[in-house]
Amino acid sequence: MLLGRWSALSHGPSPGPSQMSWRPQYRSSKFRNVYGKVANREHCFDGIPITKNVHDNHFCAVNARFLAIVTESAGGGSFLVIPLEQTGRIEPNYPKVCGHQGNVLDIKWNPFIDNIIASCSEDTSVRIWEIPEGGLKRNMTEALLELHGHSRRVGLVEWHPTTNNILFSAGYDYKVLIWNLDVGEPVKMIDCHSDVILCMSFNTDGSLLTTTCKDKKLRVIEPRSGRVLQEANCKNHRVNRVVFLGNMKRLLTTGVSRWNTRQIALWDQEDLSMPLIEEEIDGLSGLLFPFYDADTHMLYLAGKGDGNIRYYEISTEKPYLSYLMEFRSPAPQKGLGVMPKHGLDVSACEVFRFYKLVTLKGLIEPISMIVPRRSDSYQEDIYPMTPGTEPALTPDEWLGGINRDPVLMSLKEGYKKSSKMVFKAPIKEKKSVVVNGIDLLENVPPRTENEPGLFRGIFLSVTNTISSPLLASAASDPNK
Repeated sequence: MLLGRWSALSHGPSPGPSQMSWRPQYRSSKFRNVYGKVANREHCFDGIPITKNVHDNHFCAVNARFLAIVTESAGGGSFLVIPLEQTGRIEPNYPKVCGHQGNVLDIKWNPFIDNIIASCSEDTSVRIWEIPEGGLKRNMTEALLELHGHSRRVGLVEWHPTTNNILFSAGYDYKVLIWNLDVGEPVKMIDCHSDVILCMSFNTDGSLLTTTCKDKKLRVIEPRSGRVLQEANCKNHRVNRVVFLGNMKRLLTTGVSRWNTRQIALWDQEDLSMPLIEEEIDGLSGLLFPFYDADTHMLYLAGKGDGNIRYYEISTEKPYLSYLMEFRSPAPQKGLGVMPKHGLDVSACEVFRFYKLVTLKGLIEPISMIVPRRSDSYQEDIYPMTPGTEPALTPDEWLGGINRDPVLMSLKEGYKKSSKMVFKAPIKEKKSVVVNGIDLLENVPPRTENEPGLFRGIFLSVTNTISSPLLASAASDPNK
């Protein structure tokens, strides 16, 4: 190294700043000084028996009205739903949503209807719940809709970003089911994975779905046909999580390098042959959760089991990824909920808000990411028009092949408006599990590691499983 530097000095002019790799590159950015501000203790949620489940999920979902947290419970699965203004200590006998027969593995709020939440569980079911105005007054055991179609536990649920009442669920049967909640049935099945699906993410208009899988593959899928458009075999960068970067036609994955260091990689969604860049983060072992804010082009990386949140700015030009700063905390996080944009405090120049689960203290801690500004007026440049609470499409339109960008809203006025939409549950008959002579619960893939022997849940769904012609045709054809 010394010899190389000496020869550069003796054989020619000294290198300019752009050639000197040891000199940090500073960019002018309005987000360079963003800082994290932890809420005062009285504005936290305390005394919550956060689940001890080791499943790699956030176990937390938040919107402009409610905070939902998966809790530890004996016999079955449950979660709390707390109105956001009800901070402080939560009583031990606070009412829960407790209709599942197995542990709850994921919960997600409907982006267009504030009081509708989806949950999925080890009992193989997906359920849709309607939370009453002002929160729960007693335990809720009856779901609006019980959705049965998976033959194994269900690990992930995601709402479609622009279409009302379209829900995706991914199970340990390696299948992704697309549910039309207007009819309460699965209308499509994506069956291209050969192992457990770890993560799902949509592009802005929901026309593409990307997944990471335990088979070490990253896929870009056209969800309505189930066709795999792009596939990467990630042997050197073992992918865990993936997120679409808005309309940039880029994907960002977090994973582990061949040397077992935590790593992120940036990909071109139309060519997954090689990542555009790979960057080592550190040698810790916890999963890295990525969060992307398309309005500010900021990426947040939060490690499970550590207390830090790093943040970066992403651009379409090289070097693509610019490190901004790190929020540090001694308390380890189990998971993080994220407030939608219309629930932020624009008067405080808040651009992102996490709800951090601190298991050891039974604490949910809001962390606001703030752009320091002196002016009290509305900061147009950090709050562009953003996806609002109105869907762009009906389920029939989206299933018919139409794509539409989200309906945008300004945060300047009326950002506290609640949606006028209501959820109407379809009336369903109980039908047999056998569809066209095919049993949906047959051909169950081999049990994966860490999967408990709870086949009790599979057979709970037999009397409730619904018939779907599209699902039946997919099940009868092994090539679909």
